[in-house]
Amino acid sequence: MNLWPIIAPAALAAAGAGLASWGAMGPSAQLFGPTLRRTGSDKTLALTFDDGPNPAITPRLLDLLEQHHVRATFFLIGRFVRACPDLVREVAARGHRIGNHTDTHPNLIWLSRARIREELVRCQESIAEVLGSAPLWMRPPYGYRGPHLDAVVHQQGITNVVMWSVIVGDWKPQPAARLIARLRSVRGSDMVVLHDGDHRALGGDRQRTLTALEHWLPRWLDAGLEFVTVDAIAGGASQAQHPPRGNRRN
Repeated sequence: MNLWPIIAPAALAAAGAGLASWGAMGPSAQLFGPTLRRTGSDKTLALTFDDGPNPAITPRLLDLLEQHHVRATFFLIGRFVRACPDLVREVAARGHRIGNHTDTHPNLIWLSRARIREELVRCQESIAEVLGSAPLWMRPPYGYRGPHLDAVVHQQGITNVVMWSVIVGDWKPQPAARLIARLRSVRGSDMVVLHDGDHRALGGDRQRTLTALEHWLPRWLDAGLEFVTVDAIAGGASQAQHPPRGNRRN
């Protein structure tokens, strides 16, 4: 009996499902539209923060970044923007860039085109109401993307979907020492995703993230890395932000 007519379609279906799964969840996948995930230069590094703003940690994180003259990109959740408008203004006033991380942080794979649009629009409008303009970038929650996302994103005037090259699981409870060890993999050209908030509620504990950055920021700077924000990467501009040598800590 020739089983190939039965096996071949099943194998193709499995391969197709595997490809779709990779396209939806793989940080480097471009199957469902282009994304940004590296800086484009081995002399630069991009720090990005998800799930804020968070009054429990974001102000302290802003102080730490300012101490080292580092600018970052913050992907904010719309409902937290409405809860903490003054903190959003503070993030922007300190020179950081702001992106859209949806309104309620759902898994976009399971949403209809209309629901994806609603999530993006509500977040865009919330940020625009606070800052006077809407973001040009978005990051999908969990990094999950489906075939509807790219078209909806561009319909809202968002120019780039932003992923990452390094993710270290800092949202998981763990000793700061473990997070510090995991960040040892960071190299030039990386876009690092960290979390200053908890998508489930305001006030999430992200002290371990702050502690890890207290360790690594001076070391990355001393290694000669310069920090860029998403707008510099998306525009292909050389807008690295770094402190004068005399301000670096030993």
